[in-house]
Amino acid sequence: MTSPIISADDLDPDRVTLLDVRWQLAEGAQPDLYASAHIPGAVFVDLDRDLSAPPGARGRHPLPTPEDFGAAMRAAGVSQGTRVVAYDDANGLAAARAWWLLRYFGHDQVAVLDGGLTAWIGARGQLAEGDETPEHEGTFQARPGARPILDADAAGRLATTGVLLDARAPERYRGETEPLDRVAGHIPGARNWPMARTLDEDGRLRSRAQLTEAFAELADTAVGAYCGSGITAAHTVLALELAGIEAALYPGSWSEWVTDPDRPVATGDEP
Repeated sequence: MTSPIISADDLDPDRVTLLDVRWQLAEGAQPDLYASAHIPGAVFVDLDRDLSAPPGARGRHPLPTPEDFGAAMRAAGVSQGTRVVAYDDANGLAAARAWWLLRYFGHDQVAVLDGGLTAWIGARGQLAEGDETPEHEGTFQARPGARPILDADAAGRLATTGVLLDARAPERYRGETEPLDRVAGHIPGARNWPMARTLDEDGRLRSRAQLTEAFAELADTAVGAYCGSGITAAHTVLALELAGIEAALYPGSWSEWVTDPDRPVATGDEP
């Protein structure tokens, strides 16, 4: 599975381990939606519980420990050689978090379902109800370090020596509003690249050709991404991957950056 995305037409639920990662920023994980309708064979994964450590000094969605993440993935049926597909409602925001974590912890056979459950219903239609558990626990062992990450110091440096993309909405980048964190603004030197720029009119990832063109100027540059707490930025890293660019993720993102009052803050349209 060389592509980071897979189409609903190409997905065979019987040949992959399916992770349902439906989650919304305001509501959190959505197990009720999963129980009411999901792709047959999919196992629900809670982004806040299974794909994050508890919030704290490292941000609102810190990386889980290898032990905790490995246990969650084994419980979901993920094994070392398993092909894994993660999906959410449509745009891949939550599914990209699962994709990135699996890649970071050493599993390279993973993709995001392009268009999520919406695309599946449109293409195939079959749905299941209730909770599903794998027949057998998986064998996946989480080994961190397979993908590049940034801590706060490295993110600050990359913003001036390379390209650091801020995936939040423009008004949050500019510091006009901050609904979640105690300080508004952005990391000095970071460029605003809101998630909406990677999506088409249907709210799905733009095509490989479109993303390659959009990110063309970054092809030979060190690139990283951050957002509010590392969730949206994983989606940006996915879009960059589709364009052929490996980017580093700053997992703590803005929610970690502002825990230290000595870290500088910029506002306005300019980096």
